[in-house]
Amino acid sequence: MTPGNARGDNAPPGLEKVVAQLFAIVGAVVIVVSQRGGNTRAADGPRAGYFPFYIGCLLAFTGAYVGAETLLRWKRLEGDTFVTRERLKPVFLMLLPTIAFVVLVGWLGIYVAAFIYVGAFMIWQGKYGWLPTLAVAAGLPLVLFAVFELWFLVPLPKGPVEHLLGY
Repeated sequence: MTPGNARGDNAPPGLEKVVAQLFAIVGAVVIVVSQRGGNTRAADGPRAGYFPFYIGCLLAFTGAYVGAETLLRWKRLEGDTFVTRERLKPVFLMLLPTIAFVVLVGWLGIYVAAFIYVGAFMIWQGKYGWLPTLAVAAGLPLVLFAVFELWFLVPLPKGPVEHLLGY
């Protein structure tokens, strides 16, 4: 924790202000768009824009609040480091495999990609043995298939393995 930064984060005030403004803008856009679907209750229940309207209000208020708070403590936070190399390393250890997962979904389909992603993370980061890794890594695609393909009838991206199996 740095002096003058009571929350313990290392985001510089400029970055925090930009993120707060983005939240406020997204909230305002959601408020405006929710007007199209109606943001009131009808006789048969809430209209399509009812819940998005209140989520937009929450986002806009939160963005405005964080932005104002940042402006009030701007001078105290001057010179804070955004992120150190040690704190950035774990982020990339999660980000790069996640990007690889997204690429694999397009190439191998979500089921095989999920098997590889979960299995690799369990062995690499979790230090699990082969048996629990295989059980979870194989179980997740099966659960995804059952929930989305069989129950909700929502097709997920498939790859060559699923095409060989006739799906």
